[in-house]
Amino acid sequence: MFTAARRRVAALRQPGPAARLARALWIVWAVLVWNVVFDRVIVVAGRSYITAAYRAAAGDPSARPPAMDDWMEPAVTRGLWMATAAAGAILVTGLVSVRRWGIK
Repeated sequence: MFTAARRRVAALRQPGPAARLARALWIVWAVLVWNVVFDRVIVVAGRSYITAAYRAAAGDPSARPPAMDDWMEPAVTRGLWMATAAAGAILVTGLVSVRRWGIK
């Protein structure tokens, strides 16, 4: 069992499989970062909305709270752009690095 594991690890050290693994890991990292950035932007917008609604209710309890769509729709657009930019930067950096350092 130990010998088989050593063979698998040794096979990953060859240039072809190593490059595929490196590319796959960079892609996975970019996807994870996209999700984290998008989620963070949405969470911050939700917290901002809750704060605004609380302040509006504290100022005039009979007034209608601000519309949630006015806060969340711009946050979705902003989140898409920010997440795509962050993931794109990671993806380009990773794939160019794999290619640049001679792993084909």
